[in-house]
Amino acid sequence: MKKIGILGAAGMVGSTMLKVLEERDLAISELFLFDVGAAVGKTVTFKGKTVTIEESKEDIFDRGIDICLFAVDTPISQKYAPIAAAKGCVVVDNSSAWRMEDDVPLVVPEVNGDDIFANKGIISSPNCSTIQACVAIAPLHRAFGIKRLIYSTYQSVSGAGMAGIADLTRTVKGDAPQCFPYPIGGNVIPRIDVVGDDGYTGEETKMIEETRKILHSPDMKITATTVRVPVEIGHSESINLTFEKSFELDEVREILKNAPGIILNDDPKNEGYPTPREIAGTDEVYVGRIRRDMSAENSLNIWVVADNVRKGAATNAVQIAQKLSNA
Repeated sequence: MKKIGILGAAGMVGSTMLKVLEERDLAISELFLFDVGAAVGKTVTFKGKTVTIEESKEDIFDRGIDICLFAVDTPISQKYAPIAAAKGCVVVDNSSAWRMEDDVPLVVPEVNGDDIFANKGIISSPNCSTIQACVAIAPLHRAFGIKRLIYSTYQSVSGAGMAGIADLTRTVKGDAPQCFPYPIGGNVIPRIDVVGDDGYTGEETKMIEETRKILHSPDMKITATTVRVPVEIGHSESINLTFEKSFELDEVREILKNAPGIILNDDPKNEGYPTPREIAGTDEVYVGRIRRDMSAENSLNIWVVADNVRKGAATNAVQIAQKLSNA
């Protein structure tokens, strides 16, 4: 049994981590919850017991915490993760602070779970949109070899946290936005994160670089366009793949059907395809709309949907903790 902590326990992702930990019934000897501000002192119920949220301080890792899930912003992770690792605690971090560091594993357990054990005290959980994409494309990459990859995303407002959800509610009513640069109600916004000198947004760059690292394919040709849409929960992605090898569509479907973490829903003539509304609250990655790209040799289109708060953040981190606990 392990001593488990959650840093940022009161936020959207942190509270979902707590829920997933309970659902998956990890062998936990003691649970510690940490946050700042008004959350400190509040209590939550975990497996029938009351747990008080404590204030985040530098000495919180002095009590032998084995694994701590971080659901905090990058600056907080940069401050606390090295302190935790120095005290023998393995950090599973959900921020972007450590993802591209060479000595920090970037892990989607269904894809590169063995990378977990190369950690030096910090393990990074990828960006939400990257996680679901890699679950879907990794088994196809193993079978056919991805030559080129095009991401087009349709990302829910919860990717921006509670502020994003509040902006959807606010702007649907006609009020001015406070989170996004334009009203998101009845709209789509083709910018997520800051725009770099190359014209790509931070979110697009994350998807490109993180996919290469997770798949151990540093030279893979990838491009991305990421878009915010007026959906509360659930990211959707149109993914175009060009392979080194030829394929049959039945073979593709069979591979995806049998791959870990995937639910195949591919019967579009009978309205069989995943949508974010129907998959909210689940942990799997859903794939449908499988068809050849007739414009390019050995090319394929797929549609990928997942709950970005669960599989795209909380659940992925808990899955990493599970593998650590079971080692």
